[in-house]
Amino acid sequence: MNGYRLLTLLLISPLLSLAQAEKKDSFYLLSPVEVQAVRAGDEAPFSKTNLNRKEIEKRNLGQDLPFLLSTLPGVVVHSDAGNGIGYTGIRIRGTDPTRINMTINGIPYNDAESQGIFFVNLPDLASSAQSIQLQRGVGTSSNGAGAFGANLNISTHSSVPEKRLSIQNSFGSFDSRKHTLLYQSGLQGKFATDIRLSQIASNGFIDRANSLLSSYYVSTAFIQPGYSIRLTQFAGKERTYQAWYGISEADLDAGNRRINYAGTERPGDPYEKETDNYQQRHTQLFFNRTTAKKAQLSIALFYTRGKGYYEQYKAEQDYAHYGMPYPVNGNDTTFTTDLIRQLWLDNHFYGTTFSYQWKKGRSAFTWGGALTRYVGQHFGKPTWALNGLTAIKNWYDQPADKNDANQFFKWQWNWKPNWSLFTDLQTRWVEYRLNGFRNNPNIRFHPIYRFVNPKAGISYARASWSGFLSLAYAQKEPNRDDFEAGWNQQPRPEKLLDLEANIGRRMKNYRWSATLYHMSYQDQLILTGAINDVGAYTRQNIPQSYRMGIELEGSWNVHRTIRLAGNVAWSRNRVRNFTEFLDDYDNGGQLKRFYNRSNLALSPEWVSNGILSWTPLKGLECQWISQFVSRQYLDNTSDRSRSLDPYWVQNLLIDYTIPMPKEKSVRILLQVNNVTNVRYEPNGYTFSYFYGGRLTTENFYFPMAGINATMGVQIEL
Repeated sequence: MNGYRLLTLLLISPLLSLAQAEKKDSFYLLSPVEVQAVRAGDEAPFSKTNLNRKEIEKRNLGQDLPFLLSTLPGVVVHSDAGNGIGYTGIRIRGTDPTRINMTINGIPYNDAESQGIFFVNLPDLASSAQSIQLQRGVGTSSNGAGAFGANLNISTHSSVPEKRLSIQNSFGSFDSRKHTLLYQSGLQGKFATDIRLSQIASNGFIDRANSLLSSYYVSTAFIQPGYSIRLTQFAGKERTYQAWYGISEADLDAGNRRINYAGTERPGDPYEKETDNYQQRHTQLFFNRTTAKKAQLSIALFYTRGKGYYEQYKAEQDYAHYGMPYPVNGNDTTFTTDLIRQLWLDNHFYGTTFSYQWKKGRSAFTWGGALTRYVGQHFGKPTWALNGLTAIKNWYDQPADKNDANQFFKWQWNWKPNWSLFTDLQTRWVEYRLNGFRNNPNIRFHPIYRFVNPKAGISYARASWSGFLSLAYAQKEPNRDDFEAGWNQQPRPEKLLDLEANIGRRMKNYRWSATLYHMSYQDQLILTGAINDVGAYTRQNIPQSYRMGIELEGSWNVHRTIRLAGNVAWSRNRVRNFTEFLDDYDNGGQLKRFYNRSNLALSPEWVSNGILSWTPLKGLECQWISQFVSRQYLDNTSDRSRSLDPYWVQNLLIDYTIPMPKEKSVRILLQVNNVTNVRYEPNGYTFSYFYGGRLTTENFYFPMAGINATMGVQIEL
């Protein structure tokens, strides 16, 4: 409460002054109007990294978006298939995607129910991305899911004035390939159009972890002095063979790093259609207006349509579980059968975002927000049974609705030379309508949440020096699955107080910065091993936990042809008074173990990246990229037997551009991953139980590929 009062005082003081400064950040000013409201400017007191199009293109050879961000401070990425194509994930400061807010052109992207980020539904979005901003910590207010570790903001809208036709093809290990055709018309009179067609395919490092991903992107803008209208539509379709079970510790120790258990319930060869199939289409309409006094208005309408299923072969299934009568043949009754089932999700997500920005003297003001509605339908159906289907019906069919409304007010004020005050107040209203779950169809909930999230800070910039101090408060609703517990086990919202301080210096040949942070959680939801009313493992609110650390960044131009750059993130991630629940198969029920203080799961203490760049010739750049991640614990007990070993991986990137007449070019990219062929696993999970009078722990891992390479050719016409 004391921290909240301090934050309120910091917030109110600048508001009474009603003032703000001119933004000097070229990255911010070059961003389209529709994303400026949710991005942090250069003087905003938040930890952030900006990537422009050239930086994105350098590593865009087909791997998913998280792998393009893998060298940023505190970032750890992983891949189910082991090579960065298909299902991938990202953690920032140890925070998982359900706590990372992601927007595309200022429009929310996180799944409304799980609040997760499914990059697999956005194949090759990086080829259309013009800029990316990653904010670490709570960050400035955004639209959509609550940010409890980071904000990821992507802009796809082009400001390229000239025509561009790009043909991109890449080929690599595991029969991986990417084909992209990109056309940008530039400004032709009053119109500008961008078009992209893409296909990515790979067999994956893990056995049968193949992916076939296709996408398109179309954006057309009508531009007049003072206003513009833009219609953008992009879609992705994915078919990935399931590889989400991981690999057991026994198989890993035996050297079976590529084994895949998916589809093996079928006798004989694995079931060939044990796949995830999903398609998602995004339609976005923007209206931007700039007045004579340089005020900017942006209004957007959007509609996201998603539909798909994953298919499974299941052995020895009880007919009654699927609501089907038992087959009877004379005096014989059949109770079980092998079957194929599909689990479907059919959803609609639509709404509006808006922002209004203006400047007056040394002050600037932003008012923005969003109104969104999600309507989802969960249903499952068996499509085949070895002993025959006795009924054709869905064995579960549950709708789920979610409404979300937020607005935010942001002020920035240059109250004296070199000093800037920033305030940000967000209010958010969230409503769930939950109508049963697959394993608990009779549960009904209608929770409503009202959040007030203030943020404030002060920034300093003079000559080569800069720094900031900020305090931010955030609240976040539980995920849909958290409500599957019984009436007496319902989750509470999570709360976070984030204190950040930064100092840095930028000179001609070198730059450095240091950021200190302390993220204090109340009622963070984590897995404890506890079982809910329907026998499922559920997340529970933990009264106190925290993340604190320091992030160091720097670069040095050693020579006109040699540059060193890198970052180091050290953190301490702890949960206090943690109780672990363990299944007791000998006596029934669960046993408890208490931990006074332990590590938060999958939160390494050290994450570092080093990049050595060498440009021996004009147009040729060679980068040696070194990445280190320290030990990660698979649960919240700090038990070393349930952990991921530290790893140190070396990658090589060669970028050579051959100039051609009339500003045409041929660009050749070669990326060699894991040059030293290290065996490592960046992700996994664990569970433990008592059986036969002793504790048994089962660990599962997601190994990454050994040395592998991809070469790409990009032709600009």
